Amino acid sequence: MFKRPPIEERIAARQRERGPLKPGTVFPHGPAKMLFFFGIGVVVVTHIIALSMYFVDKGP
Repeated sequence: MFKRPPIEERIAARQRERGPLKPGTVFPHGPAKMLFFFGIGVVVVTHIIALSMYFVDKGP
């Protein structure tokens, strides 16, 4: 479409340019790492709040 290669070929070319991932590197993209840990933090905090409400709150 519009004289461009298919998306699969463009993705493959971009991955060839990047080369192999360095050993021990999980997140090559900094903002992705921040979003991942922020999401994990939100889940942990909401679980702690929910459990504290369940076990601490005596109710009416």
